[in-house]
Amino acid sequence: MRTVFLGTSEFAATVLERLVGGHGRPDDHCPSLVLTRPDRPAGRGRKLTPPPVVERARVLGLRVAQPENVNDPATHDLIASVKPEVLVVCAFGALIKEPLLSGYELLNVHPSLLPRWRGAAPVERAIMAGDTGTGVSIMRLTAGLDSGPVCLAASEPIGPDDTYGTLAPRLERLGGELLVDALDTLDRGESLQFVEQDERLVTYAEKIAAADRELDPTYPAADLERIVRALSPHIGARVVLSDGTMLGVSEATLAPPDTPPGEGVYEHDDRLLLACAPGTLELLAVQPPGKRTMDAGAYLRGHAR
Repeated sequence: MRTVFLGTSEFAATVLERLVGGHGRPDDHCPSLVLTRPDRPAGRGRKLTPPPVVERARVLGLRVAQPENVNDPATHDLIASVKPEVLVVCAFGALIKEPLLSGYELLNVHPSLLPRWRGAAPVERAIMAGDTGTGVSIMRLTAGLDSGPVCLAASEPIGPDDTYGTLAPRLERLGGELLVDALDTLDRGESLQFVEQDERLVTYAEKIAAADRELDPTYPAADLERIVRALSPHIGARVVLSDGTMLGVSEATLAPPDTPPGEGVYEHDDRLLLACAPGTLELLAVQPPGKRTMDAGAYLRGHAR
């Protein structure tokens, strides 16, 4: 089946690899064209960096284009030139408008069990909320935000120790398998059975903002522990120290109930702790400004009082 793939993130890159067949093995649904976002400045040096999908597509030997606007006529002509039967979208990062929406069958790979967690950060928000499970939905892309009907979905449990870094790869694999299942169905000449989402059950996964990263000690320690896991390792949580310094936090755990109380970020028995309301969060791996991530013991030895 002739496809065009639209995606940008690492999540999308893994789904693309499965669509190709993995490790360079040709697949019936190998995209004739991959569209992704333009290179963007990244890192401290603000060096222009290609999206993960670009790097993966090049390794796989796929044709890649990075239009500034996917909705301009030149991009429409480029898509039309490969005569796709289906457009596949996964974490593309830009709004797709008419006439593309009505001109093609558009299947979107979304890492949640819709209608829960529509939006930009469904994996992170599921962990933050304390959900015990999530999943992947294959849906028809429409003008609304992840509001189209769903044809396939599968669940994935969220363990008490799951981080974004452990959960996302499982969802990537699940999304790739579901997508191939959907395309196989179409390739056999069968119809996908779409079901409209129940609008009464909608929740939104807003993009992670700077405020979402901050560990506010006026919140329960259990809430903050989930934030750390949800943002590790790709974004990172952080806490403000008494001198105003922002300390990155990439690993934390709930301290035992009998932990002696303190204020703010404090040390006890060579442990780095954050007093919360209620509870205490033990900071296990931290990153001082301008330095590498280190365990709490190394941080405390370097900041002896």
